[in-house]
Formats: sequence, structure tokens, C-alpha cells
Amino acid sequence: MKALITGVTGFAGSHLGEYLLSRGDMEVYGSYRLRSRMDHIKHLLPHIRLVECELKDPHSVNEMIREIRPDYIFHLAAQSFVPTSWNSPTDTMTNNTVGQINILEAARKFDIDCKIQIACSSEEYGMVYPEETPIKETNPLRPLSPYAVSKVAQDYLGYQYYHSYGLKVIRTRTFNHTGPRRGESFVTSNFAKQIAEIELGTKPSIIYVGNLQAKRDFTDVRDVVKAYWAALEKGDPGEVYNISSGEACTIHQMLQTLLSFSNVKIELKVDPERLRPSDVEILLGDCTKFRDKTGWKPEIAFEQTLEDLLNYWREQLRN
Repeated sequence: MKALITGVTGFAGSHLGEYLLSRGDMEVYGSYRLRSRMDHIKHLLPHIRLVECELKDPHSVNEMIREIRPDYIFHLAAQSFVPTSWNSPTDTMTNNTVGQINILEAARKFDIDCKIQIACSSEEYGMVYPEETPIKETNPLRPLSPYAVSKVAQDYLGYQYYHSYGLKVIRTRTFNHTGPRRGESFVTSNFAKQIAEIELGTKPSIIYVGNLQAKRDFTDVRDVVKAYWAALEKGDPGEVYNISSGEACTIHQMLQTLLSFSNVKIELKVDPERLRPSDVEILLGDCTKFRDKTGWKPEIAFEQTLEDLLNYWREQLRN
């Protein structure tokens, strides 16, 4: 069986590559671009087959899909950082929608009998009212950022291609996920890196923060990639599933947990640059539908996730 991971060099992609290889029954392919960093997958390079592909170029995507003819496609490649989407809304929309259209069109053109997972996002729910939590898949989508709008487009493109052409598309709306290798621009990783830098004495004992009152539902990325596999293995084509822990904490609580793993004294300061034009106040997911269908549930405690993330940055900064 052949699995293709778009964005294999990224955070979730690298963990998914590890998981699929650990199963022992899969040939793993991954798409990359010439400027892609290989840091996350250096240890996987002897075991996976990389394919250079610009997803925005239909010819490049056609050649990749035609040559591989995958049984499974995990479409993870995207511009995935919400603040960047405010600065580059056009690029975000183009990257996240055109690349997916090219993949779906290639699968249709070459009559590839495969299952396709679309990595959607809880950010699609956007403006959620307290009485609507925990959020079910039936909740209205009220996106509050260009990134969220691009993910709604990806989501509905998957829905449309299933109903129009019968492509076996399964959409997963993943809530916040983190863990080792998380990009430093994301809040959990940004705080962990700052703590590790303070411990090393390379920066002052101050952590700059944004909105600490927002509530988020965090899951370990190593659990999330198992959910992606479960979605294709047991999920129904055409359906959408929430992937979440079902528990929420404030960003302040998350930061305090990270700080509990360190002995250094740290001051917190609000940085106006870290405040967004509009922010989603609460994202708490109900993944009952997905758990009932697949039997998946998170296995790694959030405290362990954060400790592993902090240790990841300690190791990175020492090297």
C-alpha cells in the first residue's frame, strides 16, 4: 500500500511519516519544495520517498499523482499560521485552495482509487458562542481570519468533489495540536522556546505574551496523526470529523504548566504585536462522532506533551 503525505517536511507531516512507517505495511511518499527544510525528517530520509512538487502547479501535481498512484493521500501542506494570513491573505488563500484543487483534479484525471484526507481546522468555527460548546461538526462556520476562510474553502471543496465525482474524501477538523517540532511561531512552542532560552541565559527573564484568556483544546500531535490514519481506515467518505481532546484550558493555564517544568524566575509582559485584529475566544471540540466511528482517543497527557515540547527546545538550543 502506498501513502502520499503532502507537507511531509512539516510538523504534523513528519510525525505522520514516522507513524505510517512504524506500521510496517506502507510505502511512504512525501511531497516537498526546493526551499523546504529537512530538519524534521532527516531521520526518515532513508525510509521515505521524497517527490519534489509545487502543489500550485497542476502539471507538477499531475506528474506526482500519475507516477505514485497512491492508495492514501494525506493532504497536510498549507499555510497554517493564522497571524501570517492577516499579513498575506492572498497567498494564504492561493496556497491552501489551489494546491488542493490540483490534487483532487489529478486524482480524478488519472482515476486513482484512493482515500483522501483533507486536514481542515477548528478555526473554521470562528465565532463560537459559549452555549455552543463543546463544538459539534454541525455548528455554524463563522471564520474570523483569512486562514480560517481558506480552510472552509478546502473543507467544502472536499465535500463537493465527493458529491460531484465520487472521490473518497474525508475531512478532519483538527483542534489545536502541539508537541515536539512545533514551529516556534505557534503559541505553545513560542513560550517553550523562550523558557529554554532564558534557562540558557541567552535572553532576559521576560516572556512576551498576547491574549492569555483565549481557551483552546490541545491534543498531542502524535495522537493526532494516529487519528488521521483512523479517519482513512474507518471513516466514511464524504463525512467531516472533529479531532480534539474534549478539554479546554486558557493560554495562561498552558503557560503556567510550561513554567512549572522550569526553575527560573520569569516575568510576563503583554506585546501588542501579539494581539490579533479579532480572536476566537474559545475552541472546545466534541469529537464523539469520530470516537464512535473509529475508536480513537488521545493517549498522551497534555502535561507530558508540554514537557516533551520544552525538552525539544532545550535540546535544539544546546546543539
